Amino acid sequence: MPVLYFIVKLIHILLAIVAVGFNASYGVWLARSDGKPELSAVLQTIRVLDNRFANPAYGLLLLSGLLLVFVGHLSLTTVWIDIGLGLWVVLIAGGVAVYSPTLRRQIQLAEAGAGAGPEYAAVARRGRLVGMGLGLISLLIVADMVLKP
Repeated sequence: MPVLYFIVKLIHILLAIVAVGFNASYGVWLARSDGKPELSAVLQTIRVLDNRFANPAYGLLLLSGLLLVFVGHLSLTTVWIDIGLGLWVVLIAGGVAVYSPTLRRQIQLAEAGAGAGPEYAAVARRGRLVGMGLGLISLLIVADMVLKP
């Protein structure tokens, strides 16, 4: 394999660490701030981490992955590549359609002083469940890329 392949692969791995690592930290941030005055600031920080680091890393993962296919002379019809791409689409769709709007609503409620109310609790519960589901999907993608079943 050419040097370019290994450089792109290293970049791809580092992007996966950033994307999955940042996302994995959100649950810890939220658990530590639940019901505390700093909840709004923590939610804002999660939004910044998501918008400026994790989400761009997921986008660049697609590009670097496709570049790996091209540089490595792989086929887009390879099963493990198709599985990874399919899961990536589901992950991005879930993040855009469900997680991001849920996080926005959590921020709105926390900023309005309703961070301890029943509506916030329901939205936070949805955020936790969606976050866990998306986290599982991201781990399945990592397993698929590492194990290449």
